[in-house]
Amino acid sequence: MRLLLIEDDPTLALTLKRSLERKMMQVQLCDHGSQAVAAWQAMQPDVVVLDLNLPGLDGLQVLKNARQAGLPTPVLILTARGTVGDKILGLNAGADDYLPKPFDLDELEARVRALNRRQSNAPASTDNQTSTLGALRLDRDNRALYLQGEVMDLSPREFALMAALMKKPEHAVAKERLLDLVFPDQKDVQLEAIEVVVYRLRKKLLGAGVTLVTLRGLGYLLKAE
Repeated sequence: MRLLLIEDDPTLALTLKRSLERKMMQVQLCDHGSQAVAAWQAMQPDVVVLDLNLPGLDGLQVLKNARQAGLPTPVLILTARGTVGDKILGLNAGADDYLPKPFDLDELEARVRALNRRQSNAPASTDNQTSTLGALRLDRDNRALYLQGEVMDLSPREFALMAALMKKPEHAVAKERLLDLVFPDQKDVQLEAIEVVVYRLRKKLLGAGVTLVTLRGLGYLLKAE
């Protein structure tokens, strides 16, 4: 199990790291709120243990930013704040569990493993509402395309084209089909309009780890670099 521990108390952080590593967990430490989401994105942990009292950025804001960036990792809040109101705030921000300080190490381990089992046993999504390719993640429910966790600034037509291409990555989609999806109910639009949308997207996709390929006579496809 890979665990990200976001805790600014060096003594507690080191104690927890050593204890959990003895339990066969891979633990990475982060001690600053402003660095937490980047560390989260880079590690892609199975579980996150998050303190609320952090320098730079409060733990609640870290959690909100992570959820807005589309990071679904189960989160256990670990904090000295023990009131019901703080617990509700944490859960509403996207936490999955809450453990006030002081706590028992065995209980912490049990809760972490429970979160990991819950995540591992969750049924796979069958609604095809999320697609990933390279550094991109497309969320159809929220109509958002994320590049390394950050929402990209796309027009509705650019998003519609990306949604069509990312539904089946590395499979060609005909230009006529894209025209119907990107310009619905606009029968007077010419096929060249798709080329304009593709041109704009190519500039926005630089550094995304994907290539928007033109297949003459077939259409377009997205492939990982």
